[in-house]
Amino acid sequence: MDKDTYEKKMQAQLDQWKAEIEKLQAQSREASADMQAKYNDQISDLRERRNEMERHYEKVQSASQEVWKDFKTGADQAWDNMSNAMKSAWNRFG
Repeated sequence: MDKDTYEKKMQAQLDQWKAEIEKLQAQSREASADMQAKYNDQISDLRERRNEMERHYEKVQSASQEVWKDFKTGADQAWDNMSNAMKSAWNRFG
């Protein structure tokens, strides 16, 4: 996969995760007070992970064509962590 394709894939996934986090936030407003606290903890964690992914995206985006793959490994790991966290949240609350 080339750099441009990878960047587009990352941006699309970041947008999707943002939308999913917003859906969870909307669901939390309808939950009981006890469940809202659990939602909020999970949502806070998801936002932190998404922000980490955003930082990796920015590194890849600003890297030259020759060195962007050096940043790809960290981005891939953050991507996997975020994907797993989203799946866990949807299994728990979705």
